[in-house]
Amino acid sequence: MLLKCCKSLCPDDPRTNTVVAEHIYERIEAGPDLCLTLRDRIPNAGTLDVGLCGNEKKRSRNISEENKKTQRKDFEEVLSRLHLLDRYQHKFSPADLAKICPSVKQSNDTSEKDLAQTFLQKLMMLDYRARYIPVRKDSSEVNQSQSVQVYENDDTDDSNLDALFSTVVGDQSKHSHVHPMDVQMAVFHCSDSFLKQNMITKLSQCQYALPLLVPDPAGPDIECPLWAFRQINKTWKIRDDSNTVIMKSMPICKANIPMVTFLRLGSLSQSKSQLMNTLINERHNTFFHRNCPGSTKTRHLMDGVAEIAWYCPAGKPDDSFTDCIAFCNLHGDSLSIDKQREILIKMSSVIVVLVPTLKKKQESSAVISTLYKSEKPLVVLVADNDFNATEMKTQKYKLGLKNRNQSDVCEELKQIIGKVLSGPRTSFQLEMIAEVSGVRVDENDPVCQEGKSAAMEISKLIQGMDVSRIKEELLPCHGQLWHEWSRINKELYHLKGNIEEEKSLRENRLKKLREEQRAVSCSKLMESITKNIMSLSPEFKAFYLKWTQIKIDALSTDDISFILQKYDQKWSEVLALKNNHDKSALLKEKQTELNQLSKKLQSATFGLEHIFREMGQIYEAHKSQEKQTRRSKTEWDKYPELAADLMISGHPMELIDGDAGHVPLTWISSVVQEVINKLGDQRVFVLSVLGVQSSGKSTMLNAMFGLQFAVSAGRCTRGAYMQLVKLSEEIKEHFKFDYILVVDTEGLRALELEGDTTLKHDNELATFVVGLGNLTLINIFGENPAEMQDVLQIVVQAFMRMKKVNLSPSCVFVHQNVTSIAAAEKNMEGRRRLQEKLDKMAQLAAKEEVCDAECFNDVIKFDIQKDVKYFAQLWEGSPPMAPVNPGYSESVQELKNFILSKASASAGITLSHFSSKIKDLWTALMNEHFVFSFKNAQEIAAYRRLEVQYGNWTWDLRTKMLTIENQIYPKIEKGQIDKVELSYLSKEMSKRFGEITKNMAVFFDNDVDKEILAQWRVRFEIKIKEFHDEHVSGVKRKLDEVIQQNKARKNLDKKTTDYENKLLQKSKELAHRLKDKAKDEEELKQQFDSVWGGWVTEFTKGTKPIEDINLEEDQKHVLLDLGFDWSLIDESKKSGRYKKLSEVGSYCDYITHKKSQKKETETKDPSQVNMFTKFWNVFTTEPKVGYEEQKLIRSLINGVEQKSLKYIQSMPVATQGYSSAYLQKMAHNVKQAVAQFNAEKTFQLQKEFTVDLSLYVFNKAESCILKSHKTYQERNDALTYLGSKKNGYYNIFRSYCRGNSSAVVFAEMICERLKVSAVEAVCNTTAIHLAGDMRSNFPAFNENRLALEKYVLKSLAEKEDFSKFITYITNPRKQVEDFIKEEVMKYIFTEHKDESLKKLQKNVDDIDKLVTQALFEATEQIKTKKGDVEMWVEEFSGLLDNKLTLDTISCQNFSDINNFDFLKEETEKALKSIIKEMKHLSLEEVTEFRQKPDEILIEQLCNCCWERCPFCAAVCTATVADHIKDKEKDKHSAPFHRPNGVQGWHRRGTVDLVIDFCTTLVVSDQSFRPRHDSDERVPYNQYPTAGGEYASWRITADEYKLTYWKWFVCRFQEELEDHYDKKFQGKGEIPGEWRNCSKEEAIESLDEMSSL
Repeated sequence: MLLKCCKSLCPDDPRTNTVVAEHIYERIEAGPDLCLTLRDRIPNAGTLDVGLCGNEKKRSRNISEENKKTQRKDFEEVLSRLHLLDRYQHKFSPADLAKICPSVKQSNDTSEKDLAQTFLQKLMMLDYRARYIPVRKDSSEVNQSQSVQVYENDDTDDSNLDALFSTVVGDQSKHSHVHPMDVQMAVFHCSDSFLKQNMITKLSQCQYALPLLVPDPAGPDIECPLWAFRQINKTWKIRDDSNTVIMKSMPICKANIPMVTFLRLGSLSQSKSQLMNTLINERHNTFFHRNCPGSTKTRHLMDGVAEIAWYCPAGKPDDSFTDCIAFCNLHGDSLSIDKQREILIKMSSVIVVLVPTLKKKQESSAVISTLYKSEKPLVVLVADNDFNATEMKTQKYKLGLKNRNQSDVCEELKQIIGKVLSGPRTSFQLEMIAEVSGVRVDENDPVCQEGKSAAMEISKLIQGMDVSRIKEELLPCHGQLWHEWSRINKELYHLKGNIEEEKSLRENRLKKLREEQRAVSCSKLMESITKNIMSLSPEFKAFYLKWTQIKIDALSTDDISFILQKYDQKWSEVLALKNNHDKSALLKEKQTELNQLSKKLQSATFGLEHIFREMGQIYEAHKSQEKQTRRSKTEWDKYPELAADLMISGHPMELIDGDAGHVPLTWISSVVQEVINKLGDQRVFVLSVLGVQSSGKSTMLNAMFGLQFAVSAGRCTRGAYMQLVKLSEEIKEHFKFDYILVVDTEGLRALELEGDTTLKHDNELATFVVGLGNLTLINIFGENPAEMQDVLQIVVQAFMRMKKVNLSPSCVFVHQNVTSIAAAEKNMEGRRRLQEKLDKMAQLAAKEEVCDAECFNDVIKFDIQKDVKYFAQLWEGSPPMAPVNPGYSESVQELKNFILSKASASAGITLSHFSSKIKDLWTALMNEHFVFSFKNAQEIAAYRRLEVQYGNWTWDLRTKMLTIENQIYPKIEKGQIDKVELSYLSKEMSKRFGEITKNMAVFFDNDVDKEILAQWRVRFEIKIKEFHDEHVSGVKRKLDEVIQQNKARKNLDKKTTDYENKLLQKSKELAHRLKDKAKDEEELKQQFDSVWGGWVTEFTKGTKPIEDINLEEDQKHVLLDLGFDWSLIDESKKSGRYKKLSEVGSYCDYITHKKSQKKETETKDPSQVNMFTKFWNVFTTEPKVGYEEQKLIRSLINGVEQKSLKYIQSMPVATQGYSSAYLQKMAHNVKQAVAQFNAEKTFQLQKEFTVDLSLYVFNKAESCILKSHKTYQERNDALTYLGSKKNGYYNIFRSYCRGNSSAVVFAEMICERLKVSAVEAVCNTTAIHLAGDMRSNFPAFNENRLALEKYVLKSLAEKEDFSKFITYITNPRKQVEDFIKEEVMKYIFTEHKDESLKKLQKNVDDIDKLVTQALFEATEQIKTKKGDVEMWVEEFSGLLDNKLTLDTISCQNFSDINNFDFLKEETEKALKSIIKEMKHLSLEEVTEFRQKPDEILIEQLCNCCWERCPFCAAVCTATVADHIKDKEKDKHSAPFHRPNGVQGWHRRGTVDLVIDFCTTLVVSDQSFRPRHDSDERVPYNQYPTAGGEYASWRITADEYKLTYWKWFVCRFQEELEDHYDKKFQGKGEIPGEWRNCSKEEAIESLDEMSSL
C-alpha cells in the first residue's frame, strides 16, 4: 500500500521503488521520531527536471508551484500563530526594542503570541536560551497538556493487548508548538535591516550560527543578509612558526578564511547539525538540531537556509584548529535545494557530504560524482557504513558513521580538515558573496547603496593615511587645540601670582585657540560628513552613519590589534621589572615606551565619536565668537540638532571627552536643549555606572537595556557617554519619568592612562557621575573587594561630597564574575567584608572631606542585604568560542528589575535640570575644593522662582492689608473706632491669607521642580505666616498711633464745634450786612479778610500756639553742651562734609594712632615681636589705615545711623510734640559709641569725626522729626486748625451774600468738608493701584531681588554718575531706594503718564458714584423715617462705605432745612463742582498723601537680605531677609562680585588698590587675614574655614567675564583713585584687556552674570 501510494506521485520513475524501500527501512530503523514526508524522500520530487521524461517536466513544474504555495501558506501560518502578520509589512525596528518593556519572566511559560517579543528581549540580553523558550498552550488545550492521555477501551484483555502493539494512540491531530528556529526566522523576516543587524550580532555573541543564505518565503529569491553581518568582529589567536602567539581581530566580512560546508543528500537518522556542533564546540549547540530543547517534528522556515558559524582558536595547544575557519550548514535535503548547494560549493574550501548510503544509480551519486571529480576537497560521511576515514585520492575522503562514537568521528574529521587546510586551499570572504550570481544581497538595496556611496567619500579621503595621523590632519579641532584649551581652562581655577593678569592672559589664549579652531574647522572630511548628514533623509542617514563607522573601523582594526599586542608585551615587561623591584634606567625606559604606545593607541582609535567630538568643538569655537562676529549662522549651528536626532534614536552621545579629560559644556547643553525642543522637557531617571577598566560595565548596560556602548577590544570607553532609553507605554504608568538616561564611564584605574592619570582623575570622574546619577551602579569585578580598596575609597568620597552639597543619589554594588553565586553563606561573608570595607573607607574619606561619618550609612542610605548584587561570570567557558553565560543574563534581568523597582520611587529629573547639573558638577570639579565651589544651578533656579512667587504672595497680602488700613482709617477719623483688635484685622485678612496658602500648596505640589522645592516648603509657609502676622501687627501699630493722635486732640475737638457755630453765625451776620456787595468778589474778599483775623484772635484768646521748630539751632546747642568746640561744629556745617560721611573714600583724616601702642611694641622682647607686628610698625608713623580699618569705621557709622533712626521713630513726636531732648539723647549715643570704638582699636577717631557723625545722624533724622512735628501741629494747634478752615468759611460767607438758602449753604459746606477726605481717598487708592501696576509690569519690580539689583546696576551704568556709584558701593540700600523712587517718578510722570491719569480719573469717578449713591439712599431713608437734618447727616456719613470721612458738622444753624430732596439736589450740584475740581488733580498730588507708591514699593522690595560679601562688599541678592536657617546649607550669595579695590581694598603698606575679584581669588593659591589684627592667614580656596561672615557666604569661581565691573574700574579709574587716595598700580595695575570693555558690553554682561 505504501509503495502504491509512492508510485502515484511519480509512476514512471524507476527510482521510486528503491527510494520507497529505503525509506521504509529508515522508518523501521529510526522509529517514529524521524517524521519526514514521502514527497521529501523522493529524489527531486517536484523540484528536479533532469532525468524526467515526457509529461513529467510539466508535472514537476506543477509540483514546484504547489510547494511554493505550501511554503507561503506555512509561512503565513507561522506568522499568524506568532501574531506577526502585520509586522511582515511594517517591520520591527531597533526603536521598537530601544525601550524598557515589561520584564521577561525566567520561569513561566510564554504564550505563542508573546514568543516573538520574548525571543527578541532575551536575545538582546545575550541569553542564548532565547531559542529554548517554554511555550504555554492556548487555554483550549490546557487540560490536555496538563495530564497524560488515558486510552479508552472495552476492558477486554485482547483489545488491551492489541492496543499495546498498535502504533496509533489517541488523537494525534493536535498541532505542536512553533519550532524555535521558525520563531527566529519569522522574527528575522519581520525585522528591518538595522534590527536584523542587531539580531545577527547578538546571535554571534551567543555563539550561534547565523543565516547566510535565506530563501524568500514569499518569492523565488535567495537572499544574503550581508548588511546584518557588518557589525560582527571576530578575534582569535594563532601561533607563528616561532610559536609566538599572534592576535588577530577584524570584521568578519573582511576575514579571508577557509569555509567548510556540510551538505545532506537524502534522509538520515544522524543529525548533521549535532555533528557540526561537536566539531566546533561540543559544549554548545551552535547549530540547532532535532535533539535540542523545544524541537518539534515539523519546521517551516529553515529548509533551504544556509547557516554559518566560525571556529576561532585561542592560540592554545588544545585548539581544534590552528586558524579561524567558517563552517556552513545547509538545512534540509541538499538534493532538493540545488541553488543554494551550488552557491556553497563554489565558495567552500572543503565540502563535507552526509549520505544515507554510498551506491551508484541513486540520486546522490550524481552530485557526489561531480564533487569527486572537482578540485574541491571532499569528505563523504556514509550513514550505513562503519569504515574508518579513508583517503580515496588526494583530498577525497570517505568515512563511515554507522555504530560509531560521534566523538571519534569528529576527531577524524578534525584531522582531515586540518590536513586539507594546512596546504594550498581556496579562501572565502563573506563580502564577496555580493558578486555571486543568483543571490540577492541586502546591501544592494538602493537606500543602503546610497548610504554606502556617501560613506565612500570618507574612505577616499582617509585611504592610505596613517591611521594615527587621521584625526590630527582631518579632525584638527578636537585634537591638540581642544586639549590645550581644556588644560588652560582648568588652569583658570588654579591661578597663581598676579592672578587677574594671569587670568586675562589665559582668557586671551582661550580666545585665540577658539579662533584657530574656527580657522581649521572647514576640513574636507567634516564638509563631506556635514553635507551628507544634513541632506540625507533619516533612513538614508542611518545607513550613512553605520557605513561610516564600518569604513572607519576597517581602517583602524589592524593597527589597534597590533598596538594592543605590543602594549600587552611591554606591560608584561614593566610588571616583571616592578616585581623584581628593579628601579634601573631600563624600567624608566620601558615605562616611557609604554606611555608612547598608550598615546599611539589613543591616536589610532578612530570612530564616529571622534567625528561628533569634532562637530562639538567646531560648534563651541563658532559659538564662543558668535557675539563678536555677528555673522549669519552656517551649518555649524545645525550640529546640536543633528546630534540630538541621533541621541533620540538611541545613539550614545559623548559626555566627557576622555582624551582631553574635559566636558564640552556649550556643546552638551546645546545638544540637550535640542533634545528638549524635540521631545519636551521630559523627566529622566539618570543611571550611572562606575568600575575598574574592563570590568564589563558597558557589556552589562548593553545587555540590560539593549544599548550600543562600545565594548570591542581596544575600544574601551574613554570619558563618559550618555544614552536615552524610553519607557514603553505598558510600564510608563508605573513611573514618574519618561526615560532612563544611562551614563557609562571609562574604567577607574585605566591601564592605558597609567603614568598620566592620577587619583585626582578618578576622583573627578567618580564625583561627576555620582553627582549626575539618581542611582549609581558600582561595578566590582571579582569576589574580593579588597582588590577594590582604592576604588571604594574614591566612590565613598564621591558620595560624601554629594551629601555635603545636598545631593542624595543612591547606589547598588554589582560583583561580577562571581564563580558560585548560589552559595548564600559565601555571599553573606562577602557582604560583611564589603560593609566593613565601606565603613573604613567612609571614615578615611570623612577625614579628607572634613565631615562626620562613622560608617557608610552616615554618608548614604544603603542596605547591604538588598543593594549588593552578585553576577555570574560573563562567559560560559573560555573565549573566544564561549557563549555568554545564561546565569549572567539572569543576573542582568534581576538587576534591571531591581533598578526599576528603586526608580519607581523616584521622580527623576528634567532634561533641563540634567543639563544644568552637568555644568554645576563640572565647574565645581575644576576647582580644587569641590564642596566650597559647587552650586546647584537647578536648585538656584528653583529657589529664584520661589522667590518670585514669594514676592507675589507677600504683595497680595500687603495690598490687602493696605486696603483694610484705608477702610479703617476713616472710621478712626470719624471717631467710630477707638481701639483696633488684632483678632479683627486677622479676621479681615483670613480669606486672602487662606487663598495664598492654597496657592502656595498648589505651587509646591505641582511645580516641575517640586522635589527640589520641598526642602523649603515648611520654611516659606512659616515665612508667609510671619509676614502676615508682622503686617497685621504693623497695621495695628499705625492705626493705634492714629487713634492716639485723635485722643491727643480731643481738647481741640471740643472747641471746634463752638468755633464752627460762632464762625457760621458771624459769617451769616457779615453776609447779611454786605449782601448788596455780593457781586463784587474782591470787596467781599477784603471784607472777610479784615474780620477773619479778629475772629481767630477772639476765639483763641488765652491759647498758646505750637511754634515751628528750629532743628539747626538745637543741634548746635546740643553739641556745645557735650563739650565740642564751636569752630568744629561751624566748620563742619559750612563744608557740609558730614552729609556724605558714610560715602567717604578714606577716613585717614579722622584718625590718629595711639602712641602707647608703639611704645608697648618697642618695650617687648625682640624675640617676641612677630613679623606681622614689625611689618605693622613700619606704617604707624603716618595716619594711614588699611581697608579692614576703613571697613570697621564705615560699619560704626552705619550702626549708629540705624540705631539713631530707630530711636527717633519710636519717640511720640506726632502725639506729644518735639523736644530737643531727643537730639541730646542721639548725640550722647553717638559720643558713647565712638568712645567705645576708640577703646577697642589700635587707632583713635578724632573729635572732628564725632561732630561729623552727630551732624550726620541729625541730618538723617531731620525729615522724620519735621514730618511728625507737622502732624502734631496740625492736630493740636487751634491757630493751625482755624487757618485750615478759612477758605471754607469764606465760601459759606459768600454763599450767604448771594442770598442762598440754608440748604444751599449746607450742601456747599458738606461738599467742602468731603473734598479733603475724597482727595485723600482718591490719591491713596491711586497710589496703591500705581504701585500694583509697577509691581506687575515693570521688569525690575516683578521678579526677585536679583532682578532688581541687575536693573539698578544697568541704571548706574547708563547714567555714569560716579557719586551714585559710590552711594551704591557704600550704602547699597539707599541707592536701591533712590532707584525705586526715580523709576516710580519716571513711570508715573513720563513713561505711563496717560495710564496713570486714567487710573486717577477712574478713582475720582468711583468716589463720585459712591457719594451720589449715599446721597440718594440717605435722602430716601430720612424721608421714610421723617427725620431732621442731623439725622440726614448721620445717615449720609454712615453710607460713605468707610472710604470717606465727613468732619463733624454742627447742624444747629441749619435746623430750618426740611426739604431733603432739595438738599440732595443742591448737594449734587455742589458735588459736581468738587468732582470737576478733583478731575484736575495732578499726579504730583498723588505722591503727597499717606500712601505713596514709591514707599509702598520700597517697603515691599527692600525687605530683603542686605548682607555684604566679606571681600568685595557685593550685596547678597536673596529676596528673603533672614534666609539663613541652616548654616551648613543656606548661604549668602551674589552674582555681582567686583574687584576688591572698588570697595577701597589696597595692599597693606602701599597705596596700591587691589584689582582682584574675590571670585578669582577663591580659585587661586593666595591667602588672606580674616581680621585686620589677625596673624593667621587662610587660603582663599578654603575661605569658609575662616568662620564668621566668611563661612556664611558661597563664593564660586566666576563662569563669566564680569565685564561690568571691569568697565567701571577703567571708566572711573581717576575718580576711584581720588576718592580713596590710592592708585591702581603695581600688582593692582589694571590689565590691558579690561580697557577693551565697552559700556554696552558691560550692560549686556549683567544678564549673563545674573543668569545661571
